[in-house]
Amino acid sequence: MGELEGTYRVLQTPGARLGTATPAGVSTLEPGQGPPAGAARPVVQTHLRVQLLDDSVEVFDVEPKCRGQVLLMQLWKRLNLIECDYFGLEFQNVQSCWIWLEPMKPIIRQVRRPKNTVLRLAVKFFPPDPGQLQEEYTRYLFALQLKRDLLEERLTCTDTTAALLASHLLQAEVGDYDEALDRERLRAHDYVPRQERALHRILAFHRELVGQTPAESDFQVLEIARKLDTYGIRFHLASDREGAKIKLAVSHTGVLVFQSSTRINTFNWSRLRKLSFKRKRFLIKLHPEVHGPYQDTLEFVLGSRNECKSFWKICVEHHAFFRLLDQPKPRAKAILFSRGSSFRYSGRTQRQLADYVKDGGMKRVPYERSLSKTRMSLRALRVDLPRQSISFSEGVRTPMTPSLTTASFCSAPASPPAPPGPRDSQVGGGSSEMGPPAPGARQLAAERSSVAAAQPPRLLALQPHQGLSMELPRPSPSTQRSPPGLSPPGPAVQGPSPLLGPVLGDAAGAGMDDREEPRRKCVPTDEAYFITKEILATERTYLKDLEVITVWFRSTVVKADAMPADLMTLLFSNIDPIYEFHRGFLREVEQRLALWEESSSTQATGSHQRIGDILLRNMLQLKALTSHFQRLHEVLTELEAASRRLRRLEALRRDFELQKVCYLPLNAFLLKPLHRLRHYRLLLRRLCAPGPGNPDPHSQDHADLRDALQAITEMTSTLQHSLVQLENLQKLTELQRDLVGIESLVAPGRELIREGCLHKLTRKGLQQRMFFLFSDMLLYTSRDAAGSSHFRTRGLLPLRGMLVEDRESEWSVPHCFTIYAAQKTIVVAASTWLEKAKWLQDLNAAIDTAKTSSTPAPPASMLCPLPRGSPDEASLEPESEDKAGGARSSMAGRGQHRTSTTTHVCWCRQTSVSRADHSAAIENQLSGYLLRKFKNSSGWQRLWVVVTNFCLFFYKTHQDVHPLASLPLLGYSVSLPRDADGIHKEHVFKLQFKSHTYFFRAESKYTFGRWMEVIQRASASAEWAGTPEEA
Repeated sequence: MGELEGTYRVLQTPGARLGTATPAGVSTLEPGQGPPAGAARPVVQTHLRVQLLDDSVEVFDVEPKCRGQVLLMQLWKRLNLIECDYFGLEFQNVQSCWIWLEPMKPIIRQVRRPKNTVLRLAVKFFPPDPGQLQEEYTRYLFALQLKRDLLEERLTCTDTTAALLASHLLQAEVGDYDEALDRERLRAHDYVPRQERALHRILAFHRELVGQTPAESDFQVLEIARKLDTYGIRFHLASDREGAKIKLAVSHTGVLVFQSSTRINTFNWSRLRKLSFKRKRFLIKLHPEVHGPYQDTLEFVLGSRNECKSFWKICVEHHAFFRLLDQPKPRAKAILFSRGSSFRYSGRTQRQLADYVKDGGMKRVPYERSLSKTRMSLRALRVDLPRQSISFSEGVRTPMTPSLTTASFCSAPASPPAPPGPRDSQVGGGSSEMGPPAPGARQLAAERSSVAAAQPPRLLALQPHQGLSMELPRPSPSTQRSPPGLSPPGPAVQGPSPLLGPVLGDAAGAGMDDREEPRRKCVPTDEAYFITKEILATERTYLKDLEVITVWFRSTVVKADAMPADLMTLLFSNIDPIYEFHRGFLREVEQRLALWEESSSTQATGSHQRIGDILLRNMLQLKALTSHFQRLHEVLTELEAASRRLRRLEALRRDFELQKVCYLPLNAFLLKPLHRLRHYRLLLRRLCAPGPGNPDPHSQDHADLRDALQAITEMTSTLQHSLVQLENLQKLTELQRDLVGIESLVAPGRELIREGCLHKLTRKGLQQRMFFLFSDMLLYTSRDAAGSSHFRTRGLLPLRGMLVEDRESEWSVPHCFTIYAAQKTIVVAASTWLEKAKWLQDLNAAIDTAKTSSTPAPPASMLCPLPRGSPDEASLEPESEDKAGGARSSMAGRGQHRTSTTTHVCWCRQTSVSRADHSAAIENQLSGYLLRKFKNSSGWQRLWVVVTNFCLFFYKTHQDVHPLASLPLLGYSVSLPRDADGIHKEHVFKLQFKSHTYFFRAESKYTFGRWMEVIQRASASAEWAGTPEEA
């Protein structure tokens, strides 16, 4: 291993930095005399004990006044640890709190009683993806750290996940399953808290891991653990401004806020402007453009000043390690006065560490597992030497984090390789020269090379497999072997950076070069597996939608104190039980799918490759919540009434809907629970349908699925009438906010039938108008003044006594028809003949229904006074839209409004949407990862894509709280790429609207078909708006 003096920066003393001469002192000797030989005072050494991750204790001799980096350097050298910057030493202070040993601070100033203190080796920085750890030895140490966290209950999870983690740890230590040996091991060592209760589960999971090597078990432990909310988390007790008890933590993403063990908020590094502390108050300053239910500065109170400062230092180190490319420069000390802390992160960043390993620092040496001496794995005994003596990363192309890795099923390197050459650079002003490797390390490396030459290595393809496997444990990498004679590949070479799109350029993450051909992994191929993946993906999106109400909106109304207590109780007492149910259901599906994939990777069949039992149990539990679903209509009605009555609540709702997290109208999120029921019914019908990949009709799984389908069908039938009413109420209230010049749009018996764009014939020719067909009237509007997103009412025509005729030949206007009302006649034209046919059909049907309806005709007082006091259309139409600035309702001054609603999209795309289209869109929802490519770009971007409300919403990962961008589907056509497009990949479809072209690539044949089906249905109304030849 090479010398690591460059790992930490050596800072000059203040005197040396100012050029002060070294004081010689006062001598009491005669001139010419010197101190006697051997009179030098011996250096006192302090014995420091360090507990390693395998619980063994090492003793180190250091000077008491030396800095922490001296001890760390000795430890890294003794352990032959290359990726040492992920680790640190921790010890307990007087208050019994674990704190990190600072490298640039003298040990004696940190550890009060070194002889009585035992320092502990621990992982300090947890990367989001274990593939970023390029050394097998590093992954082994990480697995030991997770074992410690699991036992100390820092890594909280369900009993099933804990048992699964323990089984992999057991496989790494004792090898293949042997019941007697396993029970003996479990009696002697604890892996999980309350291990006696999980004993049978651990043994059952371990039985299925036959043939898995210790290195593969370590990788699986990291894969499972990284998906838990408490992965790599160390809690710091605190309270917010209201005094509520919370827990603060920091990770690679940013600062996290927990309540109990539930994460309630994440402040990403990109959102933070400054982190500081004052006494025991920890302050977070956000960027001004960040929208959220918070002020610019957040304040949290910790137990003491030392705790607050310690947490601040941890945040500074995490930000520097994961976000910076180079070491931060040391802060210059003031000569007279200093303000603030001079603490800086002094180690290498993650990027520098990856470059160091690639540029020659990766001098692999054999290591011995202290807990794997009991019995070797059967697979490891097939060769002359233990499998773990060969570095696991020799056959691994290291992938990036799941949020940055493309879904190209091909791993990308963590960072581009640095140019070859000696690393003699000056980093941040400090000397950072890397010396030659030590002789012992060179000898061990030579022995390692001889081992690698004596045995053909395996080329392990650790790519994310199809579907949503980036979020679930990957199959065992032991399923693929390389042909004999292949040499181990070197570090993966990064291809050229892809051309990022203008909308999501900074959110694309790493791209995939088209020249790299992905390699497939052994994954389940049955259709039931992919339908289960779809349940998981859409459930994640659905849970995020519920959090808009249960977390974000709740936080807003609590802080503003703008909602009456009875309304707040009504709202959250019905939403919270539904939210808690779906949180548990999501965990169950994630665990089952993880076991399903793992059993498939080991070519084993068993009880894990089914989903019917989970769906049946949860659908029955969901049925017990029917009363909460039925009260959603009351919730929405009371919320609207209170908003009209309380201006403060109305302003709060308006401001909340402008936040990025509220990407749909607030009322739309209240309807999500009912929408989800219909989506469950759709997916259960697919699972029960006969097919080659679905469960056997005579199996227990199929019987459970049928019972689950029956339960959810009964529930949706009971709530169908309530859903129709809620959908109509939500749409009417949304239009009430968008329309200016009309009052009391929400009325009993009134239903929206169709909304869309038509052109009305006026004195100045054809003018674009937005028409709304209700069950009792026809309303037409125009876009309000420039810069506003509201529509101004132009006229109202009752349906009673209305007549519609197709007299296109009289006006020489294509696709036109005439509407005769009681006091007015208008001529309108559709954009296509098919749009005209749809309007005529709905108008005639609505007129016939209005004739027999008992609903009274809309009163003329619904319309607000129009400018210039002219009631007739003739005086209004010549007025241009740019000059229409007369009387407006209070809603006209609301400022910016969401422009991605169906109404605004229909106006821009000149199409229409009917009530039936809205009803079909409830089931027409999908979520998952896709690769996106622009027409003229050369790279693919991996994005989490959500289809809802006739729109595509793009996220960087499924964990993001708000979309990065959106793409309304109305007007787009979906098709397969042509030869002229130059797309030579499979599972690719093309979206096009005029000159806008996008290519999307799915991860499997099934997901490709589902995306095509869903997008075709979402853009069906727009496809009807094509020319007659296209239709």
